[in-house]
Amino acid sequence: MRELVFALEYEPGCNRVADTLANHPDASVRSLSLHATDDRLWRVDHATGTPDALAAIEDAFLNSDYYADCLATEDCNATQITQVLDHTTETLVLYSYWERTPLCASIPHIARDHLGDGLLFDTRHESRHYTWRIIHSGEGNVSEFFDELETTVGDCAQMEMLRTAVASPSTNDTSNSNTELAPEQQAAVQAAVEHGYYESPREIDVGELAEHLTIPRSTLT
Repeated sequence: MRELVFALEYEPGCNRVADTLANHPDASVRSLSLHATDDRLWRVDHATGTPDALAAIEDAFLNSDYYADCLATEDCNATQITQVLDHTTETLVLYSYWERTPLCASIPHIARDHLGDGLLFDTRHESRHYTWRIIHSGEGNVSEFFDELETTVGDCAQMEMLRTAVASPSTNDTSNSNTELAPEQQAAVQAAVEHGYYESPREIDVGELAEHLTIPRSTLT
């Protein structure tokens, strides 16, 4: 199995969820579960942030043409159902279900076309930065996947390739040199701790931390 990690940086006005998160930099949305077949997609997402941020995120999911990751730039008449599973002062859990039409496209469906079945998806959305991690068999064509994705996204977002590697299980054996962080990684983690990136709520976001370290955001991610 191999893992593929990349990110989309959405332009303003192209994705309402991204616009909402950009207005609430301490908030984030991560996937708890994401599944796709040829003609549908369903997912459960977990959002964290202030009460105002969570209310805005809920509104973006429920009242916009979000279509559970549909990349179409015009109304594709898809069937979309979104339900709130849980909403507290600090967290929001949302269920989305989407039935495609011929005009629809999405990252999971493009991935299935080029990387095969049996894919595992993990996502995290902070501000306009939407990070995807896909576990796949390694038998598909990654270049064709990115070519189609880039064409489909168009001018709405910039794509960043973050990592492609063999997906291996984690280990607690600290004697294995492969588990050691490089000096640059150690410095990034230390800075993240010192500046409150791991606090709840976060005291700094990825973009601000990257500026502090004077490195590109994609490199820090």
